[in-house]
Amino acid sequence: MKRPATIAAEAEEAKVPRPRADAVRNRERILGAAREVFVEFGATAPLDEIARRAGIGNATLYRHFPDRAALVHHVVLFVMDRVTTHARDALREEPDAFAALCRFAHAAADERIGALCPMLEGRFDHDHPELDAVRAELDEATVELLAAGQTSGLIRTDIGAGDLVIAMAQLARPLPGTGCFEVDPFVHRHLQLLLDGLRAPARSELPGSPATLEDLRRKTM
Repeated sequence: MKRPATIAAEAEEAKVPRPRADAVRNRERILGAAREVFVEFGATAPLDEIARRAGIGNATLYRHFPDRAALVHHVVLFVMDRVTTHARDALREEPDAFAALCRFAHAAADERIGALCPMLEGRFDHDHPELDAVRAELDEATVELLAAGQTSGLIRTDIGAGDLVIAMAQLARPLPGTGCFEVDPFVHRHLQLLLDGLRAPARSELPGSPATLEDLRRKTM
């Protein structure tokens, strides 16, 4: 038999209106379009272009995200959450830890994880509770993936999760002054070269020391 408190909680939850399916689809389209536009033009990209690519009107965009800061915030959460899901799925489904790491890295590149770097500058709220939560999930998944490969002897042990994150972000982020090149076709080629360099046994000695995710947070956030 349900306790009165449980019944009351369920009744209260039933009163909360669920978002309509079309509203959920619109939100997903906006976030996906915003991610691509921010990759091309940075966080100051025109919001009109985002609405156009999402196939919705400006009023719909502002109904979901009242200003640019809110949109940037949610695009960052959107990308990080999707990358975390890819990491969990890869670790669960791939036959070995190196294959899992490769799948995760390529999926993260497809999610445009490198585009987050310029979006985290300026007045971005690095200490927002939602960001803390999704960042912790991604950090945990990344560390778990790397540790699985190192424990199994498939991945060299002289790197840290921070090394992996920085390398993926750099390879997946368009560099200033590369407008004369179409760089997208090279992202996965160069990413695989990096991943092959992570295989054990190591073929060379790395300068410096492994970078942890805590190191990155102290220096960049």
